Amino acid sequence: MSRKPKLYYFNGRGKMESIRWLLAAAGVEFEEEFLETREQYEKLMQGGSLLFQQVPMVEIDGMKMVQTRAILSYIAAKYNLYGKDLKERALIDMYVGGTDDLMGFIMMFPFLSAEDKEKQRAVIVQKATSRYFPAYEKVLKDHGQDFLVGNNFSWADVHLLEAILMVEEKKSDVLSGFPQLQAFKARISSIPTIKKFLEPGSQRKPVPDDKYVETVRRVLRMYYDVKAN
Repeated sequence: MSRKPKLYYFNGRGKMESIRWLLAAAGVEFEEEFLETREQYEKLMQGGSLLFQQVPMVEIDGMKMVQTRAILSYIAAKYNLYGKDLKERALIDMYVGGTDDLMGFIMMFPFLSAEDKEKQRAVIVQKATSRYFPAYEKVLKDHGQDFLVGNNFSWADVHLLEAILMVEEKKSDVLSGFPQLQAFKARISSIPTIKKFLEPGSQRKPVPDDKYVETVRRVLRMYYDVKAN
């Protein structure tokens, strides 16, 4: 019997959260080891577990994988969430890439000053509603299918739902002008594995708080101030 994947990261979202989402969507149980001290982090580096001296790191199928995109691609392919052919995989990569760009505006939000957070909140909403959400709205409207690629549930759908929920945390009615995305959100959220992950008590992490920020700064020795985009 194969071991459960083991995730090494902080007890918070960051770059690991999309990995949690994808494993959960695939119905895969996983274990987590949370980094709380600099010593834990250095032990992983000294032991050769962190190829580029960075987390996330995931132990899966006898490998110690780093680099978020590589981890996600592997999981998507392993659990049939990566399309049926090369063209579908290219579309999934393209849509995931766009969603990643949007998430990039959100990822460092917790590390900003109060003043910069307000500026960045406006940037996030503006980018979502003028660039990214219109693109996905058009894709769904044009092909009239339930999912983004090949009318099958894929990594692209998981990633987009994660991004939608993140932006809604910044502006709750952000989907008001996007009926296709509203319906998409309802469909994907009702998939049993996703529904389970969205329920209280799952391994989904909450909005990052001050404790998470302080832990990340301490472990990674982030002594500088993050600036808004």
